[in-house]
This record gives sequence, C-alpha cells and structure tokens, in this order.
Amino acid sequence: MEILLGRTQPSYDEFFALKDINISISHGERVGVLGLNGSGKSTLLKTIVGIYPPTTGSIKSCGRIVPLIEVGTGFDMEMSGRANIHLNGALLARSKEEMLALEREIIVFSGLEPFIDMPIKYYSSGMIGRLAFSIGTMIDPEILVIDEIFSSGDAQFVDKAVRRMEQLFDQSHVVLFVSHDSNQIQSLCNRVIVIHNGSVVKDGDPAESIAYYYSEIVGNQGESSNRSELVGGRIPIAELST
Repeated sequence: MEILLGRTQPSYDEFFALKDINISISHGERVGVLGLNGSGKSTLLKTIVGIYPPTTGSIKSCGRIVPLIEVGTGFDMEMSGRANIHLNGALLARSKEEMLALEREIIVFSGLEPFIDMPIKYYSSGMIGRLAFSIGTMIDPEILVIDEIFSSGDAQFVDKAVRRMEQLFDQSHVVLFVSHDSNQIQSLCNRVIVIHNGSVVKDGDPAESIAYYYSEIVGNQGESSNRSELVGGRIPIAELST
C-alpha cells in the first residue's frame, strides 16, 4: 500500500556509538572514565558487561563481572528487598547458602532494614540504588563496573559507598568507574580514560587525563552541544582482564 501511495522508507544516517576502541585493563587497575554526555561512556560499559553486543571486534574478560549500571536491573519490583537480595545473588551465580550468610550484612550496609520486607516498587530510586550497590559490592566481585552509582542515595550513604569502594580497591579488584565527579575519580582511580565522540582521546595518569578533559574537551565544547548518545553503533575491540 505504501508503494502504491508513493511512500518510501525513511532514510537514516549511520551512527557509530564507539569507534576504534582498543583497551586492555589489568588486575589491580582502577579505571575512571570521563566524557561529556553522549560521548559513549555508558555504551562502553554496557558493551563490556554484555548488554550490547559489539558490531565488530570482540570483548574478552577473565573473572566474574558485577555491573552496577542501571538502577533496578535484575530486580523484581513486586518482590521485597530481602527477596531481591537472593534473586540478585542467584543471577550472580552465588549459592543460597552464600546469600543467607551475607543477607544481614547487605541489609545493614544499605540502611534499609525498616523497609527490607516491603515490595521494592515502593522504594525510591535512591533506595533501589543503595540496595543494588550493597548487593553488588558485598559479594566480593572480581570485576566491578559502575556507572554513576554514587548519584543515588543521601550524602551519608555516598560516604559509606566511597569507603566500601576504597576497600575493594585495596583488595586489587578490577574496577571500571564512570562518573562526572572528577574529584571522586582522582581519589579512587589510578588510571583515567577520556572518551569524546565515541573515541578514546586520552588514557593514562589521573591528574593528566582530568586536566586534559577540562582544558581540551570541556573548555572547547559545552555539553549542551554534544550529540545525544545513540545505541547500536559500531563497537570495536575492548579487552578486560584480571
């Protein structure tokens, strides 16, 4: 019918969310990722953890990845916070016995004890973020991938979360951390990657990478002029190892 009416399929421009990326992250590295909104930071993390398959290239990881990327991912909103602790444990390949042993510590760390048996559909986004962080970091992840998780929760919980992250770093786990807070990145990371328009433009010492980001990226282009991040572009090689 559309052909008879003279209609054609709409045209589109091909857009590569990430381009020519080749990174290797080794055991003990704490890598911060900086970039303007839409630069490809979140797409990179979601590709590494397997949410988005790469169009070309490959991703290799050695170790169990625990992603803290989208608040509520892996949760059943009709189930209680306590039940979701065990559900997430199962998704992370932890046994029922292991999660029972960790349950109390997770609840106390999250600060959600008065609400833990309430369906999480009644939780605020900050409460869900606190529960997700508490589960993800309490089960001793080998590779921890975090996308702005510290934006959820009050200042007191953020302080606890930072201290917990420092403990994980001291244990030499691999951490990949996206944040717009350069102070957090400089204090927590020993390597910083700057992504701009889908490409890695700086990779190295935190102080040097942060200075480059503000002088060469933020200073020359406001975030409002940056193109919104799209999904499904060309995502070449990223390698993650412990």
